[in-house]
Amino acid sequence: MGDAISHAVLPGIIISYLMNIPMVIGAFCAGMVCAIGSGFLSENSRVKRDTIIGIVFSGMFAFGIVLHSKITTDVDLHHILFGNMLGLNSADLWQAGIIACLVSTVIIAKRSDFLLQAFDPIQAQAVGLNVTLLHYSLLCFISLTVVMTLSAVGIILSIGLLISPGAIAYLITKRFELMLPIAVTVTLFSCLFGVYLSFYIDSAPAPTIILILTILFILAFIKSILFHKTH
Repeated sequence: MGDAISHAVLPGIIISYLMNIPMVIGAFCAGMVCAIGSGFLSENSRVKRDTIIGIVFSGMFAFGIVLHSKITTDVDLHHILFGNMLGLNSADLWQAGIIACLVSTVIIAKRSDFLLQAFDPIQAQAVGLNVTLLHYSLLCFISLTVVMTLSAVGIILSIGLLISPGAIAYLITKRFELMLPIAVTVTLFSCLFGVYLSFYIDSAPAPTIILILTILFILAFIKSILFHKTH
């Protein structure tokens, strides 16, 4: 779903530019349309959910590219796709900080509810949790997180930041309470080292960060294989 939302925000960004409203509003609305639309289609059709997600996000991404090619704007598609980390201003940093604090606070406070809803929604409903609210709240937070990363790393590379740290943490430990701090630590290390390394190898910071995350994932994968063989 994070992959789908990250691609689906492109038409929202271009439409928000044409309507002269903040990019974050258009991107968030487009992301939620993708999330809610995918959920509605999967619940009311025989097509599998992953198939519907692929159709919806590729369709919205294509719609955004068509809009960009047919409408004359000074929006740089390259920056939208790949970000411009070294061009961030104070407004971008404040926006990212506020969204990060909001999402982190709710996730930490309600982590047990989200965990139960994700792994056993029937049990979550039986104990009185509002499963629908938790589901769409999580989708909302995914949309906000994707929007937060757009200015820095763009649409395509935001997928790596969204998925890789959690996957690395999952390979390192089976305890969920340790996965969150491990994922955050991995992300911080990759971002700091990636920016530092990109200066010396003369590359863009965002792709360098994703490359480091990929290397860490491969190392964690090798470690997990060796651990299972020795036990």
